[in-house]
Amino acid sequence: MSMPPFARLLASCLCALFSAGVLAAPSCVAQSGPQRAVLLELYTSEGCSSCPPADRRLSQFKSQAEYAGRVVPLAFHVDYWDRLGWVDRFASPAHTRRQYAMASAANSRLVYTPQFLRNGQDWRGGGNPLDGVEGKTAGASIALTLGASGATSLAVGGKVDLDGSNAEVYLALYENNLESQVRDGENAGKALRHDYVVRRLIGPLAPDPAGRVILDREIKLAADWKPADLGVVAFVQNPASGEILQALQRHACAS
Repeated sequence: MSMPPFARLLASCLCALFSAGVLAAPSCVAQSGPQRAVLLELYTSEGCSSCPPADRRLSQFKSQAEYAGRVVPLAFHVDYWDRLGWVDRFASPAHTRRQYAMASAANSRLVYTPQFLRNGQDWRGGGNPLDGVEGKTAGASIALTLGASGATSLAVGGKVDLDGSNAEVYLALYENNLESQVRDGENAGKALRHDYVVRRLIGPLAPDPAGRVILDREIKLAADWKPADLGVVAFVQNPASGEILQALQRHACAS
């Protein structure tokens, strides 16, 4: 029996939609807007007694809906405290190098913990992180898609259009709801809780001649990372000044 014309048309359209991948779950997709978001980087360490309040400040963004999509938090644990009594399991020499590189790009000697950088500039962490920077036009457009995270990998897709700017692109994989029982050093005896902890930083990713960066990749996960607590941030940075031109965050999708 032949299929009615309308049914054939509907089947053809559905097939095209599935093949194009546009029926991906909406919750797994994020798109930046015309205004620049604030990338708020925290440089911190479990060995630093003054860092836990800053860690808690960063964690508050999980529950402050007014900042959603406007403030993009990331915690970079540095390793230069590790020799002073407690080795931070989240610390990386790459994070230390980034902190020093960002200071150099900003023509600054300020490298300390806890240190906040707001769109590449030292920020002392008081008040509203949007004050004085809200309303700036974005220097790039970012589309970010996450697949359902499995036990061993996370699929990331999307693209960045740089709008003619001289910039580099980074991907940061972060994890929330982390806790450590600190046994030595300045925080000995304390239970420290962390969010937005950078687990892997990928980049810089250079654009193609058209000024576009394709983000498609499969990120391998360590065995102790919790897939439901992972997320990805894509951000665009001026390599000369360290200024952040746009940032976009997408937390893990339900499997």
